[in-house]
Formats: sequence, structure tokens, C-alpha cells
Amino acid sequence: MVTHNKYKSFLFFIRKFKVIEPVPPQDLVEAFSKFTGGGSHMSVEQLHRFMVEHQGEENYTLSDSEKVVEKVLQERKTYQETVKVDQNREHEITLDELFRFLLHNDINGPLKAEVHHDMGAPLSHYFIYTGHNSYLTGNQLSSDCSEEPIIKALKRGVRVIELDLWPTCNKDEIKVDHGWTLTNPVSVVKCLECIKEYGFVASQYPVIITIEDHLTTDLRAKFAEMVTKIFGEVLYYPGEECLTEFPSPESLKNRVIISTKPPRERFKSNRIEDNENCPMLNESESSEDESWGNVSPNSSRNEVETEDTNGSDRDEGSTSASEYDHKPYVECSPGYKSIITIHNRKLKGSLKDKLKTEGEVRRLSWSESTLEKASESHGTDILRFTQKNILRVYPSAMRVKSTNFKPHIGWMYGAQMVAFNMQGHGKSLWLMQGMFRANGGCGYVKKPRILMQKHQCENEFDPTRIQSLKKTLKVKVYMGHGWSSDFSPTHFDKCSPPDFFTKIRIVGVPGDVAKKKTKVIMDNWFPVWDEEFEFSLSVPELALLLIQVKDKDQGKDDFAGQTCLPVSELKYGFRSVALYNRKGDKFKSVKLLMRFQFE
Repeated sequence: MVTHNKYKSFLFFIRKFKVIEPVPPQDLVEAFSKFTGGGSHMSVEQLHRFMVEHQGEENYTLSDSEKVVEKVLQERKTYQETVKVDQNREHEITLDELFRFLLHNDINGPLKAEVHHDMGAPLSHYFIYTGHNSYLTGNQLSSDCSEEPIIKALKRGVRVIELDLWPTCNKDEIKVDHGWTLTNPVSVVKCLECIKEYGFVASQYPVIITIEDHLTTDLRAKFAEMVTKIFGEVLYYPGEECLTEFPSPESLKNRVIISTKPPRERFKSNRIEDNENCPMLNESESSEDESWGNVSPNSSRNEVETEDTNGSDRDEGSTSASEYDHKPYVECSPGYKSIITIHNRKLKGSLKDKLKTEGEVRRLSWSESTLEKASESHGTDILRFTQKNILRVYPSAMRVKSTNFKPHIGWMYGAQMVAFNMQGHGKSLWLMQGMFRANGGCGYVKKPRILMQKHQCENEFDPTRIQSLKKTLKVKVYMGHGWSSDFSPTHFDKCSPPDFFTKIRIVGVPGDVAKKKTKVIMDNWFPVWDEEFEFSLSVPELALLLIQVKDKDQGKDDFAGQTCLPVSELKYGFRSVALYNRKGDKFKSVKLLMRFQFE
């Protein structure tokens, strides 16, 4: 049935626009005919063959097909008053019914809904969904600190929560605050309790709390007592044991672990004793700025020598391994030290020395610019380091509006914790959300083999070098649906229906980056593009498919939805692709019908 949209135009004239609901695309018509042998109805058995052979659903059973038909038949009952149904075909579905089934993104989405990666490897073998300054509600300088953004992040599947711990004014209590700014603090107890309550709502896999520590010795002991009391048996820690390999996500299900720099032991010297009345100078985690200029005399000229100091990320100490072994010291907060599972420790010396992989495993924390500079001369050293140890990459101090960097600068070199401002909406965050839609959205994505292989020097993987092609991805965009349900008639244009077009990008290693877009469909709430694009990929394991729909305007095009999908996880065949708003919240009805194929 054809209807019309009516819009007021100049001088109160009414303009009518024909509205035609989308019909099954020709490719689906042909597939339906193939699997039904040219018939008008599809049986349960034929549907099963279609799902296995055309859609690539390897584990799809005949029982699954029966459930689909039952669901379709339930929907058919609502149409029986307006649609003539052949009573002899009660256990078969029509082409239109198959089309409507394929538009359900909850049962025909482009990704697997369950965890399917090997979860038994060490933590260093995974990309981990990581937040930065997780307690901030807005910008880095003046927004409020609250437990609410932590709760929101955990509900989205974020697995690494960052807390900045500071003494209160009277030095007797602990607050979570963004130091040296105008932000308002929040109680550390509130933050810990919300992690306990919401930590495993979206995923059973471990929550890691990264601590930026500005506490005194006494407050560290108090924090250790507080954490063990709140989390109880949920808190995992190896005590004084030094780990030579991280535990696996599978072994840490429903557990919370702590990551920070172990407190620096205070050496017996007059200088230290003089500083004991000023713990902020002596003991706090105070050098995430990395002190890159303090390299050894034998470091190469290519070493990174500068770093942007970031008052918000000062959890990295510059400690020589020999200091732990040879100097007499007074033990500092043994209870606090024992609860730390992932030790944050940076060795002295050249950049190559900092990336040594011998001995106990550890975490290193770099800013985005540090990684970019270091990767220019020591890319293979970083790759080797991240095969066993953990690298955290955090946003530059200049990102005061809580924007984010391109996450691939970390992922390409195996960085597990690419830390993001989850309140900083934009394309970079869409990419982060897309990466962690993989593996059932559990917050842990197994790193591709190419980042974990032990190569010979001449065969080292270099993500910046053009690689040989592995796969060709074919993406077909058939049509869009649902905007008329989720938006008002004049949301995009006051005088006419929207003019939609779709932009498709591959984001990955430099050699795979590509952009495509469809034609503009004028004045139509139900655009039909029916266009196919090809993307040649050399490292599909690191590629993301970023999809945006926009309304064409004379000025700036209007945003109409987005999604990001990990290429390596895409399902074959016709798929209903749900779109999201700028913040990453799923629209109720808006979706695209697409097809994915690999060659």
C-alpha cells in the first residue's frame, strides 16, 4: 500500500512525497528461489539449508529453523486479517516473511552473540576494554567526579576502571579526584562498591582496577583494608609472589584485580628522612610523564627524549631493578603491596632497556605520543614486550575535553590497555566500541596470531609496512529502515523527507585504510541503495568496518546513525545491522540490510 508524507512548504503549500515500504532485494529473491526450487514457500528443511549454506551458520540446527518458522507464524497471525494466508502452507514461510525475519538484528545480526575466543591464555594475550579517568563525568578540568560513569562503563562491558586516589584535606581519608584541577571528588567507597555491584553485569571476565596512587603510607594500608573488606573473596591477588606469567581471563572469572606501581621502598638516608613529612613528594605515584630525557649515556640517538607531562596519569615510577635487590630498605605498606596483581614498573636505561622481557611480568604505561615516537625506532621491541607483558596507552594531557586518539596506534603494536575517555564521544570511541563488540562483547578480545608470533629478525611484523593481501571483503548495502519510527517527520528536514547516503570505511593498519560511499537517495525515509563495495585487506584481523548514515544537506550533513564492526568476526550473507547514536546507544528501530562476503 502506497502512502504519502506531507510537508508544509513556502506560502503554506503542502508538498506530498510518496512513501513506498521496502521490498525484498533481487539477491534475496534469487536466493529464495534457489533454495525452494522455484517455489513460493520455504519449508523448515529448506530454511535450514539456506541458513547453513548461504548464511554460513555452521552450528545452525533443524531445531533452530523450526523455532524461526514458529516465530514467523506467530507474526503471521497478526497479519491474517489484512493478508490472505494459504491454510495449506501453515508450516512454511513466504519470501516476504523471510525478508522480515532477516531484518531482525537480534536474531540475524552480523556478529556472534556468544564468547568464542580461547579464554585460557595469559592476560597479555588479549586486548582489554579499558577506561581512562573512569570517574569523570565530562572534561578533564572542571567536571564532577562520580560513580555514575563507572557504572555506565561497566554496563557497556568495560573491564578496566581507573581510579585516582588522593588524601582528603585532613589527610585522614581517601578521595577519588582528578588532581590539580577543579573537579569535585567522589568517595572511594562509592566507587569500589559500584564496581562490586555492577562489575559482572555485562561480562563474567575479570575487572581490573588501575590505581593512580597519591597516598601516604598510612592511607595505602587503609585502602588495602578497604578493598579486601568490600570485595572479599572476589578480590584476587597473589600476595608477595612474583608472577612470571599472568593468569588467564578464564581463571579470573568474576574476580577483581588491582594494577598499580608497588610502593617505592624508602631507603635509609638523610634525604629520605627529611622528606618523610612530605609524602606527596616522596611516595606518590608521580611520574607517568616517564622522564624520557633521563636515558643512559649509551642510549641511541633515536631514543625518545621528550614526553608531555600529564598530571592526570602519574602512575609510573622510574625504578632500576637493582634497587629492589641490593639496597637496604624499610618495608612500606606490605598489605597494600600484596594486593597488587599487575605491577606497574618501568626500568631505567635506554628505551630498549625499558622494554626488556626477562624476569617477572609487569605493566608499562605510555601516553599516545610516547607510543608514536617509540614505535618509530623500536616497533619490534614493543611487539615483543606486549607478547608477555602489558602495555597501557593513555590520552595526551592536551585532551582536556575528554577526546580520544586513534586506538589502532596501540593495537597495531599489541598494547592490551588502550585507555579511553568513555564520556568523550566521537569516531575514536566508535572504533573502540566496535572492537569490543567482538567475542560476544565480553571485554576481552584475543590478539591475532600475527602479533604473538616469534618471528626471526628479518621477518618481523611491521604494521606500518605494506603487507601482501590476504582477503577481499565484499560489502553490499541494500537498504535502510526505521528512521520514520525513531525520529519526528521534520528531524532531518523541515520541508521534505531526508536524503540518506551511507559512508563505509575500513580502519586498520595503514595499508588497509579505505573509504567508500553510496549514492544519495532523495526524499525517502526508506532508502534503497543496492550498492556493493570491495575492500582488499592485508591484516583483516586488525580491521574494523565503520559505517555511518548521513542526511545530505547543503551545509553540514546531518548524522543519522553509525556502527562499527570487527571485520574478522563478520558473519556471511544477508545481515541486519543495527545503528547507534553518537553516544553509542542503540536506536530502537534504525537498521541497515547488508551482505558480507569474503574472497
